[in-house]
Amino acid sequence: MPSTPRLVRRLGPGRDVVAIGLDPAPWRDAYHVLLTMTWPRFFALLFAVFLAVNSAYAFLYASLGDGIENARAGSLADAFFFSVQTLATIGYGRMAPRTLGANLVVSAEAVMGMIGLAVTTGLVYARFARPTARVLFSQRAVIRPWEGTPSLIFRMGNARVNQIVEARLEVTLLTDERTAEGETIRRVRDLRLLRSEQSMFALTWTVVHPIAEDSPLRGETPESLRAKRADVVVSLTGLDEGLAQVIHARHGYGADQIGWNEKHADILSTEPDGTRVIDYRRFHDTEPIGGPGAGG
Repeated sequence: MPSTPRLVRRLGPGRDVVAIGLDPAPWRDAYHVLLTMTWPRFFALLFAVFLAVNSAYAFLYASLGDGIENARAGSLADAFFFSVQTLATIGYGRMAPRTLGANLVVSAEAVMGMIGLAVTTGLVYARFARPTARVLFSQRAVIRPWEGTPSLIFRMGNARVNQIVEARLEVTLLTDERTAEGETIRRVRDLRLLRSEQSMFALTWTVVHPIAEDSPLRGETPESLRAKRADVVVSLTGLDEGLAQVIHARHGYGADQIGWNEKHADILSTEPDGTRVIDYRRFHDTEPIGGPGAGG
């Protein structure tokens, strides 16, 4: 009996979700796969396809006998490099097809080479031209008093020298809960922020969700959040002023990535001449403090 396909969807460190029963065939969404894979994997795949295609044509040329002029008889190496020259339309002028069969194979390979070059050029351009955001998210969120109210706090930083204009932030809480009918669901609740929009996001942004009476986090504890498999999902959208394109950034905090009664280390300072300094080396550091938790 064939095994059931299992697809792993990575939502963050230690927060993978296994999907069972979906069709894992990547060729049905090849364009998306090729755009989203890492650069090392992309170039490794291109190199593997290049070797595979030229090897296949090398065996085809070799099977035609003495079909390549100035090539050594039966030499797969000469047939391979002749295929490379043909596929890349290099043509050094030393080896050439001499028979009708070899010319037909060269014609087919030349067409494949033109198509392959066009597809590869389009993919590389699309990968380079795709707008991306280099936004730092603190490795841990914290729950601590803020202006006298227990609050969920994390911070973000713009790792580029540009500015993200019309930046908008949405934060949601995901928890496992049971309905009145006894069904287990993944409930999604919005977390209201002190400030969810910024006209200009240039340096850092401290995000604060007050845990007021109407907050979904009201009365929660570290144990209850772990029991509910809680996740805080952060979604940022904005306009890159240099590219004039919309960019996105997303991050998530699991229950174990939320520090209680902690605060983020101070990264702002001022030099004697008045210059303000941001020390990103401490961007992810947190320190313990005293005080109440999420409230009761």
